[in-house]
Amino acid sequence: MQKKHILFGFACALILNQLKAQDIHFSQYTEIPSTINPALAGVSYDTRVIGQYRTQWGSVGKAYNTYGLSFEQAIKNKKLKGNYFAICANIFRDLAGDAKMGMLNPNFGIAYIQKINKRTKISGGVQGGFVYRTIDISKLKWDNQFNGYEYDPNRASGEAEVPRSAISSYDLGGGVNFNYAQSEKFISAKDGNKANFGVSAFHYEIPRNSFFSSNEKLYTRYCAYFNGDFNIPGTKNAVMPSFIYMKQGKNTEFVIGAMYKFILVDQSMYTAIKKPSAFSVGVQYRYKDAIIPCLLMQYDKYAFGFAYDINVSALTPASKRNGAMEVMLRYNMSPGYGKNLGRGDQKASY
Repeated sequence: MQKKHILFGFACALILNQLKAQDIHFSQYTEIPSTINPALAGVSYDTRVIGQYRTQWGSVGKAYNTYGLSFEQAIKNKKLKGNYFAICANIFRDLAGDAKMGMLNPNFGIAYIQKINKRTKISGGVQGGFVYRTIDISKLKWDNQFNGYEYDPNRASGEAEVPRSAISSYDLGGGVNFNYAQSEKFISAKDGNKANFGVSAFHYEIPRNSFFSSNEKLYTRYCAYFNGDFNIPGTKNAVMPSFIYMKQGKNTEFVIGAMYKFILVDQSMYTAIKKPSAFSVGVQYRYKDAIIPCLLMQYDKYAFGFAYDINVSALTPASKRNGAMEVMLRYNMSPGYGKNLGRGDQKASY
């Protein structure tokens, strides 16, 4: 146990001395779109509220916990002839490890969605906000503080002093997205094909990211992604492939996977008696890091998602393959696709 604490403390020391921090991330990235592109706001849903919780590395040391809450709303006007704006508001909270290294990031965004034709849209969005980071070095235990028998908090750690325990800065990002949605009927329609792909960049020229140096900046995070929902001919079911690639300084992340969706109950075409529901199950692979089984339950305007990261990286001896658990809750109002975001009858569409 003592060796485990020393190794974990050493890892924390490396993070503190280099501190070119990566962003928070979720395995269910398609379910919290503001983290990958503000241009996704309002594209597929008029109103959407999403909550996410992620806990990871609990088997290595004190768990890292991440919380996210996202809201988006389309703003339409007949004078815009089907083109429209959307706004989004998000707040993220990260709390990591024994030193309680934390991050609070509220931000706001706006997107403009331009209809190209009945089935395609292109959108652009920008997002800005505030980043506040904190740390409590006194909570860490170091090798020099073990006297040969036990941990002694009164012994000097031998580590460099941390000049500040809190830093703050602004945040800025943006991107473009292309959307194709062929579904104009109900969820089992054979023309139910949908896809998004786009690129984005976050943290443009963000200053003061280090607890040690006031000149160190957070690297810009670049992102490219694709996700789709394609009907399987002759069935009511669908396959949902996706991938995302992110680069931030020397760090990269690549995730690829797919889910298989079973339509359990189709919605009524002309009444609201039957509520649509679907169940999806699949797996993703984060390159050289984790295998991620995931599932998604959808009922009418509500959804529940679950994912679990099975660690396969070099940290496996310490993590015992226990990576992260993640849950998601979503509420969406008047979603749809095609002309004016679908049939415009306030019914749910997957």
